[in-house]
Amino acid sequence: MTDNADGTDSAGGIAEEPVPPGGGRRSFPGISSRAYEHPADRSALVALRKLTGFDTVFKTLSGMLPERSLRLLFLSDSVRVGEQQFAHLHEMLLDACRILDVERVPPLYVTQDPNPNAMCIGLDQPIIVLTTGLVELLDEDEMRVVIGHEVGHALSGHAVYRTILLFLTSLAVRIAWIPLGNIAIMAIVTALREWFRKSELSADRAGLLVGQDEEASLRTLMKLAGGNHLHEMNVDAFLAQADEYEAGGDLRDSVLKILNVLPRSHPFAAVRAAELRRWARGRDYQRIMDGHYPRRDGDADASVSGAFRESAGHFTERVRTSRDPLMKLVSDVAGGAGELGGRLRDFATGQSRSRGAGRGGTDQATTGDGSPGDDGAGGGREG
Repeated sequence: MTDNADGTDSAGGIAEEPVPPGGGRRSFPGISSRAYEHPADRSALVALRKLTGFDTVFKTLSGMLPERSLRLLFLSDSVRVGEQQFAHLHEMLLDACRILDVERVPPLYVTQDPNPNAMCIGLDQPIIVLTTGLVELLDEDEMRVVIGHEVGHALSGHAVYRTILLFLTSLAVRIAWIPLGNIAIMAIVTALREWFRKSELSADRAGLLVGQDEEASLRTLMKLAGGNHLHEMNVDAFLAQADEYEAGGDLRDSVLKILNVLPRSHPFAAVRAAELRRWARGRDYQRIMDGHYPRRDGDADASVSGAFRESAGHFTERVRTSRDPLMKLVSDVAGGAGELGGRLRDFATGQSRSRGAGRGGTDQATTGDGSPGDDGAGGGREG
């Protein structure tokens, strides 16, 4: 995005200066989810929507899913966060919605579960759920990051697809005994999981925008991987693991990485940390912090093809710079194919020139003009 002379940015929004709140955190009036969405998130969602049968399943399930029952379940068996219950979480939720300019504050529940987890689900209105294991694991700054992460999911409209993924995963288990019945469902579940893993990268960015504390964001991911023993862990060493994970091994390890991540709904924590740090140190994050970001009122004019080109460009760049053995191979093959294509083009062009020269010689022989080149041949024809 670039700033225009009239005070607007290229995304169509007015470049307003965000006003820091009392806690020193900036807010982003009218911010669009496009500002923080990972290119791989958008491209995976486009691929998901193109999957044969997805539209039919989506429309059918949208009318079938018992959202009212889901709300009643959390209302009856979890604790709804508010001014009188988990008041500190309620304040964080309101602050996150203020920072991302979310007018309709989603209900937030805390449910008894020792496993640290959070999710944003729902069809008409998103619901955010935190487990007690997560609340007990994180400090205030880290919890602010998580709540911002989930509000980011809500702003991006991820809750609908997440709800369908949960339902289809449960359904796949129930119909596993039906011949071929599980195959069609699992194809969609696999595609949904691929998209959801990418959407987590987007929500991690939203969490950073809300918390505005890179160290807290990285600590959160490190704790999700290693638990509450913060004095025994080191963020730099944790990020070094991600570098080793990406660069280490051979082609067999690259294939194993793919197989290991397929059944997961979330990317590996170390990989998420490395992705988030890369974005936090980049130009896009700083421009958002400076108040230059796409606005929601420009979403209708946003080009799908433009977003796809951006995603394709991101993938090309990641393949080019990746140290993963498989990605290196893809880059080398692509580069070799490009070089081969260039040689073939030069060869074909050279042949064309040779054929053109041959035809010119025939014209010269016919006219008897000994002068070389097109002018000589043309002059012979004219005479």
